[in-house]
Amino acid sequence: MLIFWDQRLVFLANPKTGSSAVEMALESLASAALQRPAQLKHTDIGTYNKHLGPWLEAQTGERFTTVALMREPVDWLRSWYRFKLRDDHEDPHHAMAGMSFSEFATEYAQEGGSPMLGISSQSDFLTHRMRTVDCMFQYERIQDFVDFLENRLDCAIELPRINVPPSVDVHLDAQSERQLRQAMTNDLDLYDTL
Repeated sequence: MLIFWDQRLVFLANPKTGSSAVEMALESLASAALQRPAQLKHTDIGTYNKHLGPWLEAQTGERFTTVALMREPVDWLRSWYRFKLRDDHEDPHHAMAGMSFSEFATEYAQEGGSPMLGISSQSDFLTHRMRTVDCMFQYERIQDFVDFLENRLDCAIELPRINVPPSVDVHLDAQSERQLRQAMTNDLDLYDTL
């Protein structure tokens, strides 16, 4: 999470949407950068609205605008899969050892599957009690996000390419993709509004 005090702007770092690159590019411009632990770095809109947002408003007398990126949901899950494959890969008892993306997606789509995998959903991150992040941008159209930030921060921005996961097979057969899309209905509906 990055807080831009003078601009009354907060960047919420939705996981697997290039947030590390955004933070690397903009940390020096931010008034505060919360990057560790992951729970602070990836503060969702519900937590922000309950704790940090009211405090910032009390300090300044003004509401801060929240901004975040959202990735196409199936591609977002592919990114999680590649990340989890890489995570602790040297461990012979690694939970992902031998798991295909199709198996990973099937597990995610099952009732209670996403918490078992340690993954929430983008709609849970970006929305809470009928309130959403103020300005959401598609990860796939990141230049729109960069243009927004350049206007708000009054500077040129170039995002580095970092934290790129390994290339692996992330193909889904038609039935698995249908089941996954059904389980991701809230994310897909939200993404379609952007």
